[in-house]
Amino acid sequence: MNMNIPSVDQTDRHVPINLRQSGPTSVEMLVDTRVRKSPYWHLSMEAGCWRASVYNRMYHPRGYVRPEDGGTMVEYEALVNHVTLWNVAVERQTQVKGPDAEAFVNFVITRDATKIPVMRARYVILCNETGGILNDPVLLRIAQDEFWFSLSDSDLELWLRGVNVGRRFDVDIQEIDVAPVQIQGPKSVALMTDLFGDGIAELPSYGLLAGQVAGHDVIISQTGFSGEKGYEIYLYDASQHAEDLWNAILQAGEKHELSVIAPAHHRRIAAGILSWGQDMDQEVLPFQVNLAYHVPREKEAQYIGKAALEEARDQLDVGVYPFTHQMVGMIMGGAPIDDYAPDFWLISETADAEPTGYVTSPWFSPELGQNIAMGFVPIEASAIGTELWVHLPEKYSDLPGSPVAAQVVPVPFRESVNPNQREILQRRGLDTAV
Repeated sequence: MNMNIPSVDQTDRHVPINLRQSGPTSVEMLVDTRVRKSPYWHLSMEAGCWRASVYNRMYHPRGYVRPEDGGTMVEYEALVNHVTLWNVAVERQTQVKGPDAEAFVNFVITRDATKIPVMRARYVILCNETGGILNDPVLLRIAQDEFWFSLSDSDLELWLRGVNVGRRFDVDIQEIDVAPVQIQGPKSVALMTDLFGDGIAELPSYGLLAGQVAGHDVIISQTGFSGEKGYEIYLYDASQHAEDLWNAILQAGEKHELSVIAPAHHRRIAAGILSWGQDMDQEVLPFQVNLAYHVPREKEAQYIGKAALEEARDQLDVGVYPFTHQMVGMIMGGAPIDDYAPDFWLISETADAEPTGYVTSPWFSPELGQNIAMGFVPIEASAIGTELWVHLPEKYSDLPGSPVAAQVVPVPFRESVNPNQREILQRRGLDTAV
């Protein structure tokens, strides 16, 4: 009997990643009051949402075009050719406000909060005392004394409140009734210009702008989860005004061929954008997932995790690895992966060897014409050009029961229209590894 207990070494973790290969499991997700519905949930249902997952203890739309009609690849085509609307209210907004807001934020993020101007945003990480990544939100600086953490999938508000129990910064920490949507795709500038005027085209990457939609206050950011040109619109008092915002966007988007879609993970993988809980968690160091640039050598102020991160970097500087596995990008064979993976598929270093790594985020790239993925492999198998073998399920495998060939390649897999900071640094020829 196959016990389905993978042999991948995870001795550097307290709680191993669940690598059991269970495959798709047909279940009906219970919708009840234990999980929150966002202000846009019913609007997503009206737009045809047929499946969802849970993110930040909220229901998260994950599909609008059904498989028989082309599924996620149809949504992908809308994103890369036209403009799309995403319900991302699951990016819950935690506000830090008060006289010590900058000092508090500087203590909980690894980057230097004092260098963030008012009405600008940054992609940041927060780490625990051992250097593990707790969250990788977009941080918005709304005012000199006010920041918003636009959260990825972990409950950061409780962590921030707990930190301040002992530190006693003069700040208020609370979730606020602000819910974002994303407008992503090459026609996003034209759509946003119709909504907010010509000045929107001048908004820089990670820039913020105050505006109104349908008479309601919003904050606009030039950010997104796709690598395409895009924006996020953060609606104040969203529980009251969600319909007005949503319908105004739909109306303005008609002439731009707007589609309502789910967050396009096939596109974010191509851009090398990470997904917390899938590509990293609180037991993963920034150095393992190409986020070394988030550990500045010049930040003098203390922050949570600084000692552990600097110790790890000192080890890496002399060629000693404080972890067993490194995240890499891979191209790989097999039939096109056209949907979310239900398992962390296993990786071997030769076709007949026991697995030593695992895939975190796979998908098919239409531009590259092949499957791409991010995943963790042993340090000795992480160099660019290394040949690997991936154990895909029968649906995608070239030969059932046999792994497909893969190769380690640079990330991102293709240049982004709206590059993240790591990609900007790489384009400048700066090392982002350590």
